[in-house]
Amino acid sequence: MTIGSPKHGHGDHAHGVLDPSLLADQRGIRAVKVSLLGLLATALFQGVVVLFSGSVALLSDTIHNLGDAATAIPLWVAFGLARRKPSRRFTYGYGRLEDLAGLAIVLVILLSAVAAGFQSAERIFHPQPVRNLWAVVVASVVGFLGNEAVAILRMKVGREIGSAALVAEGHHARADGLTSLAVLFGSLGVWLGYPLADPVVGLLIAAAIFRIVWISGRTVITHLLDGVDPEMTDAVRHAVARTPGVREVAEIRVRWLGHRLHAEVNISVVPELSVEKGHEIAREVRHRLMHHLRYLSNATVHVDPADAAGERHHGMHAHEHDDSPPHSHG
Repeated sequence: MTIGSPKHGHGDHAHGVLDPSLLADQRGIRAVKVSLLGLLATALFQGVVVLFSGSVALLSDTIHNLGDAATAIPLWVAFGLARRKPSRRFTYGYGRLEDLAGLAIVLVILLSAVAAGFQSAERIFHPQPVRNLWAVVVASVVGFLGNEAVAILRMKVGREIGSAALVAEGHHARADGLTSLAVLFGSLGVWLGYPLADPVVGLLIAAAIFRIVWISGRTVITHLLDGVDPEMTDAVRHAVARTPGVREVAEIRVRWLGHRLHAEVNISVVPELSVEKGHEIAREVRHRLMHHLRYLSNATVHVDPADAAGERHHGMHAHEHDDSPPHSHG
C-alpha cells in the first residue's frame, strides 16, 4: 500500500488560497531580481572608478561582482520554469533546473576567478600607478555594503523557502563583500608606499574566489547526486516514528529538486490491520511530515506488515515463466 500525491501541498487539506510552493517560487524570483539590480549598480559604480584609478584589485572585485550579478540570471530562469506543472515526460516537475542553474553559477564564478587572477598577475610584471586612491577606497566600501545587503536578502529568503542555491548565493555575496574590503587594504598599502600591494590583493581575491568555487561546487554536486544533510533524514525519521500505529520506520529516501524536498518512506504496521486502517496511518504520516518539515513538497508513504518491512521483502524470488530461464527481480 502506497500513499502520495504529485501535487504540492498536503493533499488532504489546504492552508490558505495560494499553493505554498508557488508562493516560494514568486519570493525566490523577487529576491533574485532585487539582488541582480543591486549587484549591477554596485559593479557599475566600481567600474567607473576603475577607469580613472587603474586599480587592478578593484578591477578584480568589479569582475567578480559582475559575475555574481550574471549568476542571478540562470537562477531567475530556473525559478520561473519550476512553476510549471509536472508533465508526462517530466513527472517530477522542473525543480532540477535550479540545481543545473547552480552548476552554471559555479562555472561563472570559476571564470571570474581566472580573469581576476590573470589581470593581477599581469600587473605584477607590468606595474602601473594607482590614481585617485580616495575613490578606490569609496568604491571598495560601496562594494562591501552592496554585497552585504544582497547577502542578507538572499539568505533570508533562501532559508524561508528552502532554496539551497539561493542560500549559497547569499554566502557567495557575503564573501564578495569581504573581498571588497580587501581592496581597501590594498589601497592603504599603495598609499603607504607599497605599489605591489594592489596586484597582490587582486591575487588574494582571486584565491578567495577559487575557494568559493570549491565550496559552492561541492554543494551543487551533492544536490545533483540526490545528497541531503543527515540531519534532514533524522528529522523525517523522528516525525514518522512518533505517528500512532507505526511500528517501525524501515526505509527513508530524501532528495532535493531545487528548493523542493521530496521524501519516500517505508513504514511497518501490525499485520492484522485492514487496508483502510493502514491507509489512514499512511495519511497521518504524510500529514505530519508536511507539517513538521516546512521544506517538504511531497511525501510518498509505503505501508508494510511488521513481519515483512523494508525493500528487501519486495523483491521476487527466483522463478521461471514463459519458457524463460530462472530469474529474480530485486
